[in-house]
Amino acid sequence: MSRTRTALLAAMALVAGATGTAFAVDPGAAGVAAVPCTVDYKIQNQWSTGFTAAVTITNNSAAKSSWSLKWSYAGNQKVTSGWNAKVSQSGAAVTAANETYNAQLATGGSVSFGFQGSYSGSNAVPATFTLDGVTCNVDDGGPGGPTDPPDPGGPSNRVDNPYSGAKVYVNPEWSANAAAEPGGSRVANQPTGVWLDRIAAINGAGGKMGLRAHLDEALRQKGSGELVVQFVIYNLPGRDCSALASNGELKADEIGRYKTDYIDPIKAILADPKYASLRIVTTVEIDSLPNLVTNTGSRPTAVPQCDVMKANGNYVKGVGYALNKLGDVPNVYNYVDAGHHGWIGWDDNFGPTAAIMKEAATAEGATVNDVHGFITNTANYSALKENNFTINDTVAGKSVRESKWVDWNRYLDELSYAQAFRNQLVSAGFNSNIGMLIDTSRNGWGGAARPTGPGATTSVDTYVDGGRYDRRFNAGNWCNQSGAGLGERPQASPATGIDAYVWMKPPGESDGSSKAIPNDEGKGFDRMCDPTYTGNPRNNNNMSGALPDAPVSGHWFSAQFRQLMQNAYPPLS
Repeated sequence: MSRTRTALLAAMALVAGATGTAFAVDPGAAGVAAVPCTVDYKIQNQWSTGFTAAVTITNNSAAKSSWSLKWSYAGNQKVTSGWNAKVSQSGAAVTAANETYNAQLATGGSVSFGFQGSYSGSNAVPATFTLDGVTCNVDDGGPGGPTDPPDPGGPSNRVDNPYSGAKVYVNPEWSANAAAEPGGSRVANQPTGVWLDRIAAINGAGGKMGLRAHLDEALRQKGSGELVVQFVIYNLPGRDCSALASNGELKADEIGRYKTDYIDPIKAILADPKYASLRIVTTVEIDSLPNLVTNTGSRPTAVPQCDVMKANGNYVKGVGYALNKLGDVPNVYNYVDAGHHGWIGWDDNFGPTAAIMKEAATAEGATVNDVHGFITNTANYSALKENNFTINDTVAGKSVRESKWVDWNRYLDELSYAQAFRNQLVSAGFNSNIGMLIDTSRNGWGGAARPTGPGATTSVDTYVDGGRYDRRFNAGNWCNQSGAGLGERPQASPATGIDAYVWMKPPGESDGSSKAIPNDEGKGFDRMCDPTYTGNPRNNNNMSGALPDAPVSGHWFSAQFRQLMQNAYPPLS
């Protein structure tokens, strides 16, 4: 029962007949003037207490540099959130005003926005709409009349686990890079995340696909089934305050630009009804909120720039704003980055990190309902499961926790950390059905160096070091780690509380350059990416373990990709 607009609207105007039904007339006929505007109001999804609606305005009068649409409800409908317009309500009266990015409305042009609302009883379409004070004709056709079933992905039936029963998007650009490497065709069909790490990435930078191009390709890959497409939202002001290699383009105080130039345009594209059938997973701002806990104040790991970000609140505000805006889109599933066990697993980090995530999830209009889950180990190397020893083992009179490697951490690996941190997040006030993702793109640690059993029991250090799969010098090492391998292939529902193992970091894309390389992406040089670096308090002053000759972060690193394939676990066939 959908009603499709055609070019006919450009040549014919809709006027209301005596019965109130819209019909088309020739605007050149005697005595008939073209209507100044039409409003297409569609109820897309409706359930017992709420609904979502899509509104399209077509302007047939002079071009506008801003616009404001008003209507009133006859019932008790209440607008609870909106997208692609500033939607407000006073009593029964509703106003939808343009955002900065869609203020221009040409003659004959159209603009669309959407909103979610609540109601009880009837949910009739408003009888009258005015655009800048001028009455428009109303078209209430299209799918989603009160008797229509909800569309998949709507607020009433957003699925518990978006990965369940769904294919996951294969980025053709990453796939081509992988396939070009010797043996790369073995993994070139694996799904990976798409990183929106600067404003230019939204439309496509350096000849790469932009957000719409990826979504269009996702629709092509989807076919008749379900498909998840994964995006990393990664451009906070003062981004990654403790790691220069992944610094970004926005200065510490540019929260306004983050909102209007980055998040708002992303939301506008994701909210396009064209993409409503996709399950869109966002990983929201990796390496941000935990920095406010571990790298501030009087701690030896403190970094001045992290103190700045804690003081100005822009990490909390930015994450809250992103969750609020992206969470308004019915088929978006937000997963917030939750660090990894080698960062947050200690007692003094664990609870406070969950608390600051709750603070961010209730900032800038966001609520915990805007958070579908959390992701750990994003772009990191922590082993999924250490099988050769447990946290409760005692060797030579000492607990495993006393070893130099574990260093009093409560967790040995990502699976145990993710499951425990999920419980902590629920205790902090997040919904009990949140799910966790674990990035397994580079944590396989296979190859000839993979231990087959525990180490010697001569000391707790020989026992742990001889048995651990994770071969890093220290769990705080994060840049282009030597000896790493591809981990578990992406899969849905692999363990209790885990929505999926994912490859959110595309294997073969560098973490940072081994030496300073000029670039126009705002990315600096971090000594943790220098193989000669002897470390700092954040990795207990160990060698960096980084590979040599690495390019700028996000750029293809052939030597790393070949090593990851060689050391994959499970091994590649």
